[in-house]
Amino acid sequence: MTVKVVNTAEESKDAFFVRKTVFIEEQNVPEEIEVDQYEDESIHFVAYEKGSPVGAGRLRILGSYGKVERICVLKSVRSHGVGEKLMSYLEQVAKEEHITELRLNAQIRAERFYKRLGYDTYSDQFFDAGIPHVSMKKIL
Repeated sequence: MTVKVVNTAEESKDAFFVRKTVFIEEQNVPEEIEVDQYEDESIHFVAYEKGSPVGAGRLRILGSYGKVERICVLKSVRSHGVGEKLMSYLEQVAKEEHITELRLNAQIRAERFYKRLGYDTYSDQFFDAGIPHVSMKKIL
């Protein structure tokens, strides 16, 4: 498996394919919410397994911290380590960008995953796109 920063139109297409499959088709998030005004200012990531895109996410640098967003893995490869590798690579890139803290809004069903990676919950539950979330952060 490889994880990379999106640098080409094809890699971008692959990342958006995973996001569309997971968020729009599987979780019924409206496309106008899933694709937003922050796409152009984000660093995008895509994970490949045997040449096929299986994971994606993005990082926005907001002053002193980074905002991790749109982390997703295709259902067929969940629990295969894709999410961990994607997050590890994203954190490495964040450190290279001199980011010392990452924040994210995790779906409740993913909160344990992020806790295993060292993220701490710092908010009460809230809804985003009709899905329960909590805010989490990690010092790098």
